[in-house]
Amino acid sequence: MNAKRWLLCYLAALAALLAASALRPQSLDRSHLFSERARQFGDENRALAEEVARLRREAKALSGEPAALERAAREELGYVRPGEIVFLLPETGRRP
Repeated sequence: MNAKRWLLCYLAALAALLAASALRPQSLDRSHLFSERARQFGDENRALAEEVARLRREAKALSGEPAALERAAREELGYVRPGEIVFLLPETGRRP
């Protein structure tokens, strides 16, 4: 008889938990939200890892190649050699 009583209490508690979870559907929504955010963070992490790898390759190239260092100084920093004349053309989006 004692085992039957425990089984009934167990089944009643299980039914109460199932009813409580059915009455709170937002808990499932939160689970989906957290899963989506975890996926987004994973995608962002992969993109950042690719950017870090690209920047490492660029840093390695700049440290060993004078031509690459000069190109970066000219393109990214706008440096020019003495005596050079710079012509700035507006970007129109069209190519001739």
